[in-house]
Amino acid sequence: MDPISRKVEEYERFLNEKLKEDLRVLLEQRDKIYGQIAEYFQLKTTIEQIKDNKITKNLKTKVDLGCNFYVQANVPDATKICVFIGFGFFLEMTLDEALKFIDKRTKFLTEHSDKLSSDALKVKANIRLVLEGLRELQNLDMPSEPPRREVF
Repeated sequence: MDPISRKVEEYERFLNEKLKEDLRVLLEQRDKIYGQIAEYFQLKTTIEQIKDNKITKNLKTKVDLGCNFYVQANVPDATKICVFIGFGFFLEMTLDEALKFIDKRTKFLTEHSDKLSSDALKVKANIRLVLEGLRELQNLDMPSEPPRREVF
């Protein structure tokens, strides 16, 4: 195997095993954060509706037990809510505290997703760079054709 073919193989391996995998992981992480942001916005909307309708007692709702299996629930005190704060922990908060927390959390998650998007763009640029390098190496490997002359 000639040195150019070895280099082409090496770059292709780097492209497929490292760069494309890094890009996949970054995009998965970003999509997971987008899902969390959407859940917080949905919670914020629910809290605002509870506040607007001045519901403080006996809130009837449906709770998802998982796999879209819902049961009816009765909340005796709707002035407080348990909010997921991360690492598997929930914290009981008043509705106003929850709204403040949601704003801070979504801001943090948005900044983190922006960073992941920026990192993904860098990896995509590196992929393009490696592809261009491969194209150049493969053109070196091919025998050059003599220039064509136009006949008039």
